[in-house]
Order: sequence, then C-alpha cells, then structure tokens
Amino acid sequence: YGYRRVWGLLRRAREKRSLPAINVKRVYRVMRDHNLLLERRTKQPGVPRRHEGRIAVETSDTRWCSDGFEFRCEDGAKLSVTFALDCCDREAIGWVASPTGYSGDDIR
Repeated sequence: YGYRRVWGLLRRAREKRSLPAINVKRVYRVMRDHNLLLERRTKQPGVPRRHEGRIAVETSDTRWCSDGFEFRCEDGAKLSVTFALDCCDREAIGWVASPTGYSGDDIR
C-alpha cells in the first residue's frame, strides 16, 4: 500500500476507537524512514497518455454512465448514493440511496 492508503486505514481504525488522528506527513515520514514507500511511477519516454475514445455524445439516451459517493450521517451511519447519468446532458436518469452499499442490479 502507498502512504495515503495506509494513512486512510490508520485514520479509520483510530476513529473507531475514539483516538486522535495521525497526520499524513507523519505516516509518510515513518514509511520513508523504514523504506516502505512505493516506487514512484516514471513517465515512459515517447509514450503519450492520450485518450483516443469519444465520451461526449450529441443526443440524449445514447450513452450512460454511473457514479456514486458515500458519506457519514451525524449519528455515524454510512449512506451510499449511486446514480446513472446521461452522457449528453448529464441528467440523472435514476439513483439509489442505501446504508449497505449497492449492487450492479441497483445501477442497471
């Protein structure tokens, strides 16, 4: 895992136990001192990262996409919201809110 992911795991674990948060810079420093950091990705010379496909469409109801997010309520409960969008006008076609996450059938 990278230092950001480790920091997130530590933060959640400490939050559950009502312990104070740990600074991300501290996690980075400790992992660096113990040679636990991942190698940085290097840009490959001569290999551009281009997107050859076309996402935008001219008419509605041609291409759809989905997205979602999670947040915690004041009482600590987690709520997951997932929605389907029309790629032409970004109109929400449908959405699902659930405390337990979502499945592929929810999105379809």
